[in-house]
Amino acid sequence: MADTQQVDPKAERKATRLAHQISSFSKAHGGAEGQVAYIGQRGARIVLVGEDGTWGDLVAPTYAIAEKAVEKSGITVHEAFDGELAAKVKTGPYEWTRMAGIQVGGPSNG
Repeated sequence: MADTQQVDPKAERKATRLAHQISSFSKAHGGAEGQVAYIGQRGARIVLVGEDGTWGDLVAPTYAIAEKAVEKSGITVHEAFDGELAAKVKTGPYEWTRMAGIQVGGPSNG
């Protein structure tokens, strides 16, 4: 019996676009690794960490599309954003004021 699994063309196009963005990030930063996290109805977040420590993220409409995108891009994907992957992230003054500075009395970004 033939494989009857339907492929949603719109989902396939979205995964291809995301894979292209991931590949572009990877090329710009000397390679990349990532992690996919389910974020509820919004979909899934693809966190990318370049070999140079630069990080970024993309949001896919579904977890399945995010998985397909990272598979197509060929990057290494981690189960969790901790340990070795998190240690590669380099943050600067902007990130510190955005992530913690506002809550602990640091300078505002306004």
